[in-house]
Amino acid sequence: MKIYVDADACPVKDTIISIAKDYHIQVILVKSFSHFSNTEQPPGVETIYVDTGAEAADYRIMKLARKKDIIITQDYGLASLGLAKGCIILHHKGFTYTNDNIDQLLQTRYASAMARKSGKRTKGPKAFTAEDEKKFRELFIKTIREMDGR
Repeated sequence: MKIYVDADACPVKDTIISIAKDYHIQVILVKSFSHFSNTEQPPGVETIYVDTGAEAADYRIMKLARKKDIIITQDYGLASLGLAKGCIILHHKGFTYTNDNIDQLLQTRYASAMARKSGKRTKGPKAFTAEDEKKFRELFIKTIREMDGR
């Protein structure tokens, strides 16, 4: 099992790295070159840089991920592709994407895009909170333990 992180705007990278280290699971951060950093990552963490195109990180993650890998993203399109591949997909606000909720999430995204296209304003995502981080941490540990059989 590996953990792939859609890392450009992910607010829980440090949490992911810390927990994955405890379970000896490799983490792959996928970022666009526009987020390049010279910061050296700890052992067990790899950073892959991709072009700055809109879905470049998504395509790279889907090329690398295998069934039962964990993908962390806020991108519903990537989540849908990962589910189809048999991956476990988590959102940084502490919920799991499933075959039961992905269609509704994609439909909501589409409706918002159509509203914006017609000139309407739509609400953006709520600010990330300490409670969101706590929910993610708990879900992430639970997911790893269930996959590990612990």
